[in-house]
Amino acid sequence: MLSEIFINVLFWIYQALEKNFGLAIIVFTVATRLLMYPLTKQQMAGAAAMQEMQASKEWKKIEKKYKNDKQKLQQEQAKLMQEMGVNPFASCLPSVLQILIIFPLYTAVNSAMAATPIQLVDLAGKISLPNASSLIPLNSTFLWIVDISQPDRLYLDFLPSFGIPILAIIVFITSWLSSKMMAPPPSDNPNDPSASMSRSMTIMMPMMMAWFSYAYPAGIALYFVTSNIASIGQYAMMGKLNVDNLLGKSS
Repeated sequence: MLSEIFINVLFWIYQALEKNFGLAIIVFTVATRLLMYPLTKQQMAGAAAMQEMQASKEWKKIEKKYKNDKQKLQQEQAKLMQEMGVNPFASCLPSVLQILIIFPLYTAVNSAMAATPIQLVDLAGKISLPNASSLIPLNSTFLWIVDISQPDRLYLDFLPSFGIPILAIIVFITSWLSSKMMAPPPSDNPNDPSASMSRSMTIMMPMMMAWFSYAYPAGIALYFVTSNIASIGQYAMMGKLNVDNLLGKSS
């Protein structure tokens, strides 16, 4: 099972880093993002080719000519894709593969933060490294986080009854930034339904990830933050960040 492989890799990093689990999650997340880089690059290339085709005079001419004939419109668009060598699934397949990887990654990180005796016994059975028993229980402290297997809360002396969810806030900010800067340029077509959906996802996804980070163990939030920052870094290195989106400008 892929999640068990990831668990063992995570604990191998944990052991190599002298049992610093927070740092192990960060290194583990960066390493997996680097491994998924070819998929990310392929996805971006496919999306760029599709955007370039949709901005072409030929595409717009077809949209205008067959706007009242949906079947003919789809046929002509498919024909143009074939002529221009654009694969409509080129940007979708890498996304599917990334999802198939990300779910076991999430399971591995979540399983590694076992808190109850039953969970600890189950986790021990999944670790095949030598001296596995010495790796459990985890050293769960990291930075200001007292227990990385519990939701993150920072309690201040002047506000003892309310814990500030620092990581959840950082997750929301980094998720929003990545959604905005990694989004494609806005469509010129005011009736494009994908533009409205993209705007909605820019808010909904960061909110959903922030909620998970608020309610679930801090290690999951740390994974989200690292993944967001690594993604922004990858897009920046490829010169694909749309910083103008933060200012509401079109590229």
